[in-house]
Amino acid sequence: MTEQTPPAPAITDSHCHLDFPDFEGELPDVIARAAAAGVTRMVTICTRLKNEPSVRAIAEAHDPVFYAAGTHPMSVVEEPMATVDQLVALAQHPKFVGIGETGLDYHYSADSAEVQKESLQIHITAAQETGLPLIIHARAADDDMAAILAQAHKAKPYSCVMHCFSSSAALGRAALDLGFYLSMSGIAAFPKSQEVRDIFASAPLDRILVETDSPYLAPPPHRGKRNEPAYSALTAKVGADVFGLEYADFAAQTQANFDRLFWKAATTGQDSGQ
Repeated sequence: MTEQTPPAPAITDSHCHLDFPDFEGELPDVIARAAAAGVTRMVTICTRLKNEPSVRAIAEAHDPVFYAAGTHPMSVVEEPMATVDQLVALAQHPKFVGIGETGLDYHYSADSAEVQKESLQIHITAAQETGLPLIIHARAADDDMAAILAQAHKAKPYSCVMHCFSSSAALGRAALDLGFYLSMSGIAAFPKSQEVRDIFASAPLDRILVETDSPYLAPPPHRGKRNEPAYSALTAKVGADVFGLEYADFAAQTQANFDRLFWKAATTGQDSGQ
């Protein structure tokens, strides 16, 4: 009788983009590979609201997939401005679990800073009204981002994840001080990302998520190739090393963290991996 290999510890890819053309025609295989790697759930993110129906359809067609929607800061000039009512209405869907991604990106789009801020505030208000977590993209806008998030939180508390966190230690601390979460992407696994790993290492363990941001930012040994949800396990193994934990223990903690923040995904009857 052959000894069976135990299943991989369960984790969740808290941020991916399964509607992107990179995955066209391959989703069943992508989701199967994720399951084999222990990735029991994934949140696919809609970055332009006109694409929400197709993103929703992916979540409806695949049990492990949940979704969120918003207007990405780099797309905000090209898209109609979202409304609070629109986002609140979308949030009624049982598999809609977060607001965004939204945020500020001055690296590529500094000329649209004021429009980005307007869009960000709309998304914050929707998060405040729905109780769903805000999903933040932040790049080269640390001071404005910290100030806006803090001011809005003081007015009315809300929950939030700093997705694909690779910003400054100051922004990381500002987010953590508000009770927010930091999500570890493949960037944290890059050899030259010690500064990012140090920021995570100084964060509370109960405020850490893992993600791929696939199809982007594949961790080693797949760097430079298409990323996919299965590879969040590779980033989680780096996370375990950062915190000095066994992989199974780190995986279990990130599952508990995800369930706490993305409470709606944890209460829909799907396997939480606990």
